[in-house]
Amino acid sequence: MTKIELVKAIAKETGVDQPTASVVVEAMMRTIKDAVIEGDTVYLRGFGTFGLKRRAEKTARNIARNTSLIVPAHNIPSFKPCREFQEAVAQLK
Repeated sequence: MTKIELVKAIAKETGVDQPTASVVVEAMMRTIKDAVIEGDTVYLRGFGTFGLKRRAEKTARNIARNTSLIVPAHNIPSFKPCREFQEAVAQLK
């Protein structure tokens, strides 16, 4: 599902027009992104948690050049779905 498809589905389910739904979706994504960038964790009950994970420094190999390089420690965004979400996906066949 793309963002446009998501906006259309939200507009259809809520009865609002697509431009309004688009503004809401954009605002939600921007707010979550800004909160995570600031180091906050965003909990959406019944959906999941957005946050940051710290990746430790590690040594990587460039096989083509047969060299090693150090990948510095860095943060990455993460999403952890809630238990109900995980269970629903696990039951798919």
